[in-house]
Amino acid sequence: MAIEDDVLVIGGGLAGATAALAAADAAPDVRVRLVTYKQSTLRHASGLIDILGYAPDSPEEGPLVDPFDALSDLPEGHPYERVGSEAVREALAFFDDVAGDAYAGDHTDANALVPTHGGTVKPTARYPVSTADGLASDDRDALLVGFETLPDFEAPLAAAHLEAAGAPFSARGATIPFPGIVRDDAKVTRYAHLLDQDETVTTGAGETGAREALATTVAERLADESRVGFPAVLGDEHAAEVRADLADALGADVFEVPMGPPSLPGMRLEDLLYDALEDAGVRVTSGVPVIDYETATEADAVAADGGSGADRIDRVVVDRNGTEIPHCADQYVLATGGLVGKGVRSEREQVFEPIFDCHVPHAADRYDWFVDDVFGEQPYARFGLASDRDLRPLDAGDEPEFANLRAAGAVLGGYDFAAEKSGAGVSLATGYVAGTRAGEEADR
Repeated sequence: MAIEDDVLVIGGGLAGATAALAAADAAPDVRVRLVTYKQSTLRHASGLIDILGYAPDSPEEGPLVDPFDALSDLPEGHPYERVGSEAVREALAFFDDVAGDAYAGDHTDANALVPTHGGTVKPTARYPVSTADGLASDDRDALLVGFETLPDFEAPLAAAHLEAAGAPFSARGATIPFPGIVRDDAKVTRYAHLLDQDETVTTGAGETGAREALATTVAERLADESRVGFPAVLGDEHAAEVRADLADALGADVFEVPMGPPSLPGMRLEDLLYDALEDAGVRVTSGVPVIDYETATEADAVAADGGSGADRIDRVVVDRNGTEIPHCADQYVLATGGLVGKGVRSEREQVFEPIFDCHVPHAADRYDWFVDDVFGEQPYARFGLASDRDLRPLDAGDEPEFANLRAAGAVLGGYDFAAEKSGAGVSLATGYVAGTRAGEEADR
């Protein structure tokens, strides 16, 4: 028996979750389902929501102050050009409603500059409240604290990089032992859990709670800095409480520095979104790859679309532990990621989208997929689906592949999210537009 829904979203990252939430919000009576195969890529992300950090045609000019000023200058085919700047604003407002007080930055159009674990700063539009006191535009001096067992964050090096980059404050780094952890292979969740539960740890002064022990160790290194930055491991379920306790004990504001994967801010964002999906009544089916699809009969397609001429997806087939289960829906959203997430794949002779075999524009000669300059503009960075302004993937003749399929996030082409610092923003904006239109279509 086929499982039936009104909107089916394929992919569980930021784009997919946003699309499912937007569909449910646009049409509360429609049945929305999200299916995902692999663990969400959100846990590998920084948790920052970037809109546009650098202009694609002139990244050397430095971070953009106002990303919205640059949206109108983006080339044709860029995902932002497809949806329009007003939709980007609406998507950001939608995220603000979902995130509530967990994120900051909605008071301005300007990018914030958030220091990262390498000592660089990232221009971003929304950022977790845990990072708010660490903004590079703040001129208060800062002490950066690293842990001996967490080599991913070299606090003295990060502080030196910030100073060299011209940060308007004095930064100093210190590396200390983390109370209760002696192994350098401990997961970041172990640090968070220890602080969440305020577990008892043994120090040279005897037994005490982990938060007090950490604050005591840091206080010995603190000079006259008014804020202290830690790697982003300061709790999970009780992160705000952990930061508040440390701030009270130190007499200084406390902030987190976003880390590389696995990322606690990314995990917190994932939890936030999936809690919102549950509250919105979206059904989530995980651990099931989509392995096939079927199109509707010509008569059914004409009846549904009024003779548009485009094929129409009738159902997809998922593999649940070796059993093939069909899922039927009226509207579909593809949000499976790009080359990194395997939503777009490459072989020696072709680049392709593996589920619906949608057209991926690329040069016929594979040697034109890249340039020899490692730091040059790589053509493969822009690989992905071309779409119309309704975000329907286009075939080689610039016609919609399917009348009831939209695409969102990194599976779309026409932009280099790594160079532009636009990955989360594109996922958010296109997910919002694709989900909203899918929900509206399904509700007709």
